[in-house]
Amino acid sequence: MVFIETIVKFRHNVMNISSIKSFAHIKGGFNNGCKDVYFVKALGRDSGTLKDIEDMDKSLGTLTLNGKGFYKRVNILPNISLSGDTTYYSECYNKWIDSGQKEISIKMPACKNTNFRKILSEACIAVGKIYTGEIQQANSSMLKNFIVKVLFWFDFLFNTEKFIWNEKLNSKIVTGNVTKKQEYLFWYAVTLTGSDVLMLQCQSDIQLEKQIDKLSLKFTLGAFSDIKIPEYQTNIITSTTSEHNYNKIKMVIPKHSSRNVDKTENKRELSYEQLAKLASSVVLIEVHNNSGDITSLGSGIMIGKKGFILTNNHVTGTGSFFSVRIENDDNTYITDELIKYNPILDLSVIRIQRELVPLPVYNGRQKLARGQKVVAIGSPLGLFNTVSDGIISAFRNIDTVDMIQFTAPISHGSSGGALLNMYGEVIGISSGGFDDGQNINLAVRYEHINQFIRGMIT
Repeated sequence: MVFIETIVKFRHNVMNISSIKSFAHIKGGFNNGCKDVYFVKALGRDSGTLKDIEDMDKSLGTLTLNGKGFYKRVNILPNISLSGDTTYYSECYNKWIDSGQKEISIKMPACKNTNFRKILSEACIAVGKIYTGEIQQANSSMLKNFIVKVLFWFDFLFNTEKFIWNEKLNSKIVTGNVTKKQEYLFWYAVTLTGSDVLMLQCQSDIQLEKQIDKLSLKFTLGAFSDIKIPEYQTNIITSTTSEHNYNKIKMVIPKHSSRNVDKTENKRELSYEQLAKLASSVVLIEVHNNSGDITSLGSGIMIGKKGFILTNNHVTGTGSFFSVRIENDDNTYITDELIKYNPILDLSVIRIQRELVPLPVYNGRQKLARGQKVVAIGSPLGLFNTVSDGIISAFRNIDTVDMIQFTAPISHGSSGGALLNMYGEVIGISSGGFDDGQNINLAVRYEHINQFIRGMIT
């Protein structure tokens, strides 16, 4: 792990990454002035490599479109000697040396940020020390030539207004078939400014000294081959994958949409089979610790199209990050975005980078009644999206929180799941039960939910 002694510290590879998909979905946390970043090599290829790259381009490309981050994939770094920019970057290097190596300013707009100029300086110092340490005969001219290339490559990647640097930016860079040590060290320098880097070593692994090689994680996809990685095409990013274009998407709203909540005259109770189909809007949440281990399971309810998922605070409270699984979706969505939480109500909201079809929350047009039929959907003991039925057996006030007591069976792992009325509306969120009793279970009522998620359901 490498720490930069500056405004922001960077901690490398705190979790294991074993696939292109996991690199695409993982987002390094930022806590107490320290950001987690990833520097990873994918070795070889398998039958799904090109499809995984295409999917990654689509999903991560939306980061730039919606202003939530930055993504770029490049197959090769340009040669500075062919660009005519050597003089400019040499002057940048000289100014850096004259300033006592406190900060670097180059063309990229991010250099308008004082913090970034300092961090870029620290990154160049770090890789410069590695470079001269590994090349015993390196002199000052060789070091200058190397740093000049590094600065040139930084502008090549980031000289765009779309890259707006801040310490919490979700920035991911992907490159292919790195063969030179200087390029490898440059990519390491990129991580020292806060971006995650994936090297797709489909043809061969780069030969490096052990001390340098261990700077990056590695995982094997398959055998090496002469596969040609296609150029990154921004036009594959369509409105159906772009959060930026949510308002332009013509959504197919199912009958359980909140748009119809108030039209009681047209509402009909749904069958159990119809209610069971709403499980597609209830998720399984795996809670991970700092080491990446799964420590517990819970459930969650889609409550906003733009990735918002409601669950219990006791589900998310001990986690460092979360993996979210959605019915009929082979992807696993990894997030550390804890948007809001309330320990008293035992509610929290996390967010994933995916368009969702939310369940409507009941608006209280009629009072709930004892004996009213309900359906619970969650993942008890990790059994994904189990559906059970029961009735409202009582209403309780526990520690000043209004709750519904119900009989639909739930177990550990159901926490955060949906309690629905027969119209497919969320009247509560499953929060717990009594192990010593028979189907004595509790859910936080819809009134608390509506107040808690205000502003997230559009």
